Amino acid sequence: MPPVKPMLAKSVKQIPTGMQYEAKWDGFRAIVHRDGDEVVIGSRTGKPLTRYFPEVVSAVRENLPPRCVVDGEIVVAYDGRLDFDRLSERIHPADSRVRLLAERTPASLVAFDLLALGDDSLMDTGQADRRRVLEAALADASAPVHLAPSTTDPAVAREWFERYEGAGLDGVVAKPLDLPYRPDTRAMYKIKHERTADCVVAGYRFHKSGPVVGSLLLGLYDDRGGLQHVGVCAAFPMKRRAELVTELAPLVTDVAEHPWGSWADAEAHEASRLPGAPSRWSGKKDMSWVAVRPERVCEVAYDHMEGDRFRHTTQFRRWRPDRTPGSCTYPQLEEVVRYDLSEVLSAGA
Repeated sequence: MPPVKPMLAKSVKQIPTGMQYEAKWDGFRAIVHRDGDEVVIGSRTGKPLTRYFPEVVSAVRENLPPRCVVDGEIVVAYDGRLDFDRLSERIHPADSRVRLLAERTPASLVAFDLLALGDDSLMDTGQADRRRVLEAALADASAPVHLAPSTTDPAVAREWFERYEGAGLDGVVAKPLDLPYRPDTRAMYKIKHERTADCVVAGYRFHKSGPVVGSLLLGLYDDRGGLQHVGVCAAFPMKRRAELVTELAPLVTDVAEHPWGSWADAEAHEASRLPGAPSRWSGKKDMSWVAVRPERVCEVAYDHMEGDRFRHTTQFRRWRPDRTPGSCTYPQLEEVVRYDLSEVLSAGA
């Protein structure tokens, strides 16, 4: 019965051998419960997603077995690749808006695990056996429900790792063949792309624990010379967070005199990428930040871009005193060769 939290993965540097491999999807993780016409879609944290994806609910009724629990990913495709920004727009309080977007940018369900079928729980069944049952259960499924591609050949997994990024995917997941389903446990392995970029540090937010740095705000200059907010880097040890406040103190400036001075104006976000103001995602979370003059450069590690920003939180690598802020531009970022998402989805059939 819902809610059920999904099994998770821990990061490793290389693709391990002797496992089942799948592409790592960049969407909303979803545990889908179906009992006849009743459908409940739970998020990674167990909160319901059902009302935001009415077209997925309809597709589940048409394509999944009458009684089952499926683990998968809800994704939105646009122009031949995954589009997380358009997917995020679906989390909207107005039902009319949700249904309009369901028609304009319909979502799909990519299924990659089966937790229950009929009266039988498969939680204690090994991964390889669960996969075989899943393939049989979805043998007649059609879009927008897809069976995730899977292989036990590490050479194929390495090829997916290189090619599928061009369709907006996030890497590869490796699952031990005898692994039972373990909710909310990092029992699988994920291998993600990692690259580095030199970025301008243009501000920081305080950590929730007190007056120490929580995250650094990063910027890159566009071809018109505008400084665009592209993401944050975080995960510093607590001692280092306190040291950063002291290091950056000489650069602290009035927000009004900063290139991102209009960050609180909703209309300004239409012309430039600025640090986020409160939204439906942040709720009542304090989004204020400390402005620093954009004079210091740091190197960060990132997995991939979502449009003109980093998709996930980056990792601090080192300061770059040899780089000027003006040299931190978008052309330094590696451009991934495009790959048609339909080729990825058809590989699971």
